[in-house]
Amino acid sequence: MAHSPKKLNMKAVIFAGGIGTRLWPLSREQTPKQFEKMINGKSTLQLTIDRLRPEFPWENIYISTGKRYKNIVAKQLPQIPAKNIIGEPVRRDLAGAVGYMSAIVAKKSPDDPFVILWSDHVMEKVAKFKHILQAGGEFISKNKNKFLFLGHKPRFANQNLGWIEMGKQIEKINGFAIHKFKSWKYRPNIQLARQFYKSGHHVWNPGYWVVTPGFVLEQYKKFMPQMYKKLLNLQTSFGTSTHEAELEKVYPTFEKISFDDAILEKLEQDKAVVLPADFGWADVGTWQALKEAQQKGIKDNVTKGEVYLEGCEDCLVHNQGGKQLVVGADLSELVIVNTKDVLLVCSKESMKTIKTIVSKFKENKKYKKYT
Repeated sequence: MAHSPKKLNMKAVIFAGGIGTRLWPLSREQTPKQFEKMINGKSTLQLTIDRLRPEFPWENIYISTGKRYKNIVAKQLPQIPAKNIIGEPVRRDLAGAVGYMSAIVAKKSPDDPFVILWSDHVMEKVAKFKHILQAGGEFISKNKNKFLFLGHKPRFANQNLGWIEMGKQIEKINGFAIHKFKSWKYRPNIQLARQFYKSGHHVWNPGYWVVTPGFVLEQYKKFMPQMYKKLLNLQTSFGTSTHEAELEKVYPTFEKISFDDAILEKLEQDKAVVLPADFGWADVGTWQALKEAQQKGIKDNVTKGEVYLEGCEDCLVHNQGGKQLVVGADLSELVIVNTKDVLLVCSKESMKTIKTIVSKFKENKKYKKYT
């Protein structure tokens, strides 16, 4: 696997529209987490694109984001064609977003594979991931009526992720096994997560899949017929002078429902397969996850900005408060985030509480400006 994968006859759609309340106060409604330059001077969106280049030509990469963030995306990724930066006028959950992007890509390439990716993840084994995408693309090119889920080999019994149960191996492509799909479970309790981890038949679900956009639209026709008709209208007008007006009118009428609930949960078992692999993936959607993704050892501290720690272990200290120095002494398992207008100090286990706080702030006139 030392050689580089060839240029891929695939499209890639990266979703970059989430607000990311669990990375507050760095991530705000005006500047979500995927645009903040958190790792090696780059945003996780930029790192996501780096993982696709140069095998994916710029014109084959699409970004799905909120309308208000299109300029941020264009500034961070000037090489992406402007027509490939797609802005949703309102948030309507992922069934609408995935359907809309599938309709756009299917207008020109309904039968070519495309991969769905997320903009707030990190990955260690980039070269291997490129080979995995190549294998997935080759499989879908020959099996256009399948969803191929990329499963990540679990590192521990994680109860905060979805898990996929695999069946027997049915094929091998470029050294990667393709398995039958059996079932999945989102956020199991710790006892179940431990069973999954020990079983050898379960993998983490990072939410990556390879499929043809034409096949995705077929599932909308079958399971979401009303949304499907609207998607066809948007597909017809895409690329014309009337599209923006049509989008503003139609998109807000989409049912607010997740893609999992709308399509994937209803998908026939034999329509999906799983490619399990270890590509060094981590979701950095919370401060704890960001810390774990950058830790070398389990007790190591992770710092950014002007920070001095003495006698501290397993802490994340992120200082974006200008020239002010943050000093910590004899601390353990804490998250400290200092921005220009907010100082957050909490336990590394407080991620759900942060989300609750942000939700309350949005309803409070005094604190709304901090969201």
